[in-house]
Amino acid sequence: MTKFSICVYCGSRAGALPAYASEAEALGGAIASEGWRLVYGAGDVGLMGTVARAAQTGGAETFGVIPTHLLSLEVGKTDLTKFIVTETMHERKKVMVMNADAVVVMPGGAGSLDEFFEVLTWRQLGLHSKPIVLMDVAGYWGPLRALMEHVVDQGFAERSLLDFVQAAASAEEVMTILRRALS
Repeated sequence: MTKFSICVYCGSRAGALPAYASEAEALGGAIASEGWRLVYGAGDVGLMGTVARAAQTGGAETFGVIPTHLLSLEVGKTDLTKFIVTETMHERKKVMVMNADAVVVMPGGAGSLDEFFEVLTWRQLGLHSKPIVLMDVAGYWGPLRALMEHVVDQGFAERSLLDFVQAAASAEEVMTILRRALS
């Protein structure tokens, strides 16, 4: 069996709803259950810490990438299978995507949006063909999905842009999409 690597972008905070953390835990556990590797931002706080601890508890390999300036703020999780420190955020994002077969975007803030739009843009430009899944816990990404529709409707992107992103309401749905996409 091929060991797939799943890049998870998510918040360095837990967010307002308990469902965010419970789905992060479920996703980390599911990645481990599949025998896949977690690639993420190497933090031990918020949803980042939750998904990583769940993956580790389940026995998954963990690959974390963090820039120097966030080591203390995001509490760099040094007990990962692989822990990489980069100089810049841009380098962090590049290393994460280059070491993953698919991308999952959980609820998060400006950093998660930045990561999402960069990986989406790279996909649009043909720089990769990796699946991108928005983990739309409790409808969190609904406004983003509406914005993407608006961008297309207003003529700033082809409708194919929408095909590059799938949405799933739960870790279970994410895993169904990833199993299908990676088979």
